[in-house]
Amino acid sequence: MSNSTTVPHPLASSADLVTPLPDFTSATYKDAYSRINGIVIEGEQEAHDNYQALARLLPEQAENLVQLARMEMKHKRGFQACGRNLKVEPDMDFAKRFFEPLRNNFQVARGEGKVATCLLIQAILIEAFSIAAYHIYIPVADPFARKVTEGVVKDEYLHLNYGQEWLKAHFDQVKEEIMAANKANLPLIKTMLDEVEKDAGQLQMEKESLIEDFLIGYQEALSDVGFTTRELIRMSAQGLS
Repeated sequence: MSNSTTVPHPLASSADLVTPLPDFTSATYKDAYSRINGIVIEGEQEAHDNYQALARLLPEQAENLVQLARMEMKHKRGFQACGRNLKVEPDMDFAKRFFEPLRNNFQVARGEGKVATCLLIQAILIEAFSIAAYHIYIPVADPFARKVTEGVVKDEYLHLNYGQEWLKAHFDQVKEEIMAANKANLPLIKTMLDEVEKDAGQLQMEKESLIEDFLIGYQEALSDVGFTTRELIRMSAQGLS
């Protein structure tokens, strides 16, 4: 018999419809969760490493960036606890392969001293991707993971804002670099979403909702940085059309 039940969206009003929850105890759910949990754990580790690298590229901002890195490690520990709570072993080998293309591009940009590219990858693309995934996950998460994820998503907005502010302050100098970085890296997000579509579906996270939420956050961030609506439409079409 299924353990599925219904609860209101944690951020919704009492007038909103309830959201059906999956069966957190099923073998199918746990199998999919092993990869999704691995992805979020590895994603927080990647973010920690990337902010540490950015601290070396931007020594005048090192204190702030190191603090962001510490926050990412706290998030990693929270998501590890989520796996333990469901008695699921995260598939870290899958997660490392999942992030490999973005990781490689970040490392190349870091080696070339391309701060704007590094910030686009970590502080805009990855953070917007993470926020979208967490937004879609929260309504269908188990109670323990919901509480952890709600805390994490608040922090991720701070990280997204950091990238926005730096890129906005240097927009005239780095606009062309941002556009080139978008062209090279945005398609990777589509590939990543395609790769986890089935597993996310088992957690009742719809791919279309993930893409919509991601694009909204990504475009809002780049609009704040300085891009026009026309430029954003063209840049978005390069990766998710």
